[in-house]
Amino acid sequence: MADTAELSGETAYQRVERSEEFQALRSRFRRFVFPMTALFLVWYFAYVLLASYAHGFMSTRIGDSHITVGLLLGLGQFVSTFVITMLYARWANNTLDPEADALRERVEGGDL
Repeated sequence: MADTAELSGETAYQRVERSEEFQALRSRFRRFVFPMTALFLVWYFAYVLLASYAHGFMSTRIGDSHITVGLLLGLGQFVSTFVITMLYARWANNTLDPEADALRERVEGGDL
């Protein structure tokens, strides 16, 4: 006998999507990703605005070198991208992936 989900036309993904475990997983993902994205966008647009409207500040030399504030902030864009990527990878490996694996095992085992 087919189960009620199959009779109603509901797919396995739709069952998983409704589950509390999936909702918690998605919520946890969003609580990390959205603030991190917002923080990076603020940092990026601050750099663009400074480069566009604060020429004097951005062209300020650091000491007696040819290195400017704008160059350091520009390089900081690359550094922050790598740092965010490393933080996300570590967080996902330690927090998100174990929960996703447990949910996948439940789905594949037919428990959900």
